[in-house]
Amino acid sequence: MIKSTLRADDSRFLFSHRTNSYGPVIKTSLRRIRLHQLPSRHQLGYRILCSTKHNVKESKRVPKVKVLSGFRVDQVEQKDPVSDSENESSLETGSIGNGPYWKNLPQRYKLTGTTALAFVICNMDKVNLSVAIIPMSHQYGWNSSVAGLVQSSFFWGYALSQLPGGWLAKIFGGRKVLQIGVLGWSVATALVPFLAGYMPGLILLRVLVGIGEGVSPSAATDLIARSIPLEERSRAVAFVFGGLSVGSVMGLLLAPPLIQNFGWESVFYLFGLLGIAWFLGSQYLEGGGAQLGDDSISLSKGFLVKQTRSNSLKELNDSLKDVPWKAFFQNQAVWAMIYAHFCGSWGHFTCLSWFPTYFSEKLNLNLTEAAWVSILPPLASIFVTNIAALLADKLISRGVETTTVRKICQSIAFLSPAICMILSSVDLGLPPWEVVGILTVGLALSSFAFSGLFCTHQDMSPEYASILLGITNTVGAIPGIVGVALTGYVLDSTHSWTMSLFAPIIFFYLTGTVVWLMFASSEPQSFSEQN
Repeated sequence: MIKSTLRADDSRFLFSHRTNSYGPVIKTSLRRIRLHQLPSRHQLGYRILCSTKHNVKESKRVPKVKVLSGFRVDQVEQKDPVSDSENESSLETGSIGNGPYWKNLPQRYKLTGTTALAFVICNMDKVNLSVAIIPMSHQYGWNSSVAGLVQSSFFWGYALSQLPGGWLAKIFGGRKVLQIGVLGWSVATALVPFLAGYMPGLILLRVLVGIGEGVSPSAATDLIARSIPLEERSRAVAFVFGGLSVGSVMGLLLAPPLIQNFGWESVFYLFGLLGIAWFLGSQYLEGGGAQLGDDSISLSKGFLVKQTRSNSLKELNDSLKDVPWKAFFQNQAVWAMIYAHFCGSWGHFTCLSWFPTYFSEKLNLNLTEAAWVSILPPLASIFVTNIAALLADKLISRGVETTTVRKICQSIAFLSPAICMILSSVDLGLPPWEVVGILTVGLALSSFAFSGLFCTHQDMSPEYASILLGITNTVGAIPGIVGVALTGYVLDSTHSWTMSLFAPIIFFYLTGTVVWLMFASSEPQSFSEQN
């Protein structure tokens, strides 16, 4: 005997299915399916949350996707952020109320935590050279121009991998792309000491590190756009990308004592091994059921996003043609994101690469002191990032226009460091530690960008968020190539930190603010229809 019931009200469905005494007892809840967000072909997308009696054998467990009552189940709706996660965790872990605490966490928390850890390692591998470049320059006799060339080579690969990374994340999912990226850059980092004395080999390895790290932002953006609801998005972006600040702090903390006690080579060995360990750990978690969740689909302001998987070169080529490139570049809000990303990257990358040298030469600090002082801006950024995210999400939840929130946050991110750099570059007779304090405040407030620019890609189009970030981040990588090397060249020519480092950053921050306020928008865009 089989008994089935299907009950619907304005926002919920409850489906109960019971078999006879010889079979399992199964109860399935379909939560918060919003009727007004159903696709036009009347396909109902939902997540099946199951719990079974303890006597049900493994082979008899209900699969995740079934066809029930004529509905086609090929999409999964994002779980409501305030809904009960008990049944969901039971499905994901295969147990009810047992196992370690992390197994019972909602899937989106596992997603953001694992991705943030990858970003911590990412910036550890990015800043290690900015500290190691000082003893390496002494050992190999490099001047500032050569040191700038070595540091900028990272951004060659970083720029090349942005668009491919965004496209691959859309096709194969952010989880796989992120895993391969971490493994690639970590192996290349560990090999740096073997080729440091051979300039072409060293540059090639740094290019490979840039390629590996370059696909990661798009992969993370794809995961967040498909898995995190709008009202939690600022916090998710802040937590994941805030891992970059944590990585900068840890890298700058660990690098000096490692270099002084074990030589500069040790930072590349250790940091490279950390990334390899993350990759192996992610494989273990995936095998244990705690996947990074790139199969999740989110609904945001009426947009239903399908996760696609292609299995042939023809399908991959077709998927590339389906991307609405023309619609992207006809949209003025996209161009505002592109220029804002360029301006923000010029300030971020040049400061990240040259601040240890600036503090060492301009403020006469030794290697350890210069590294410790360089920690202050990213350390302060960790706190500012979370404050900005909470503020942004709170404003949005109270009904403030998303575009208005993003414009406020990004304006703070640009104007604050610009003002502080003006104060630092003008000869006011300030002692070194006051200069450090002013720069720390300015760069910390620049972290408002994580609740401004870096959320706008997902706001505009969850489906194409990874590709949009790939576009803006490609242009945003140019300052790493041009700006970092140009800073070293101008410094050799003028011996002025104001002209080489601060003046270009101030210019781009001010012009970026004007463009952002005039043209930026977080309104959802139907790029496919426009195309």
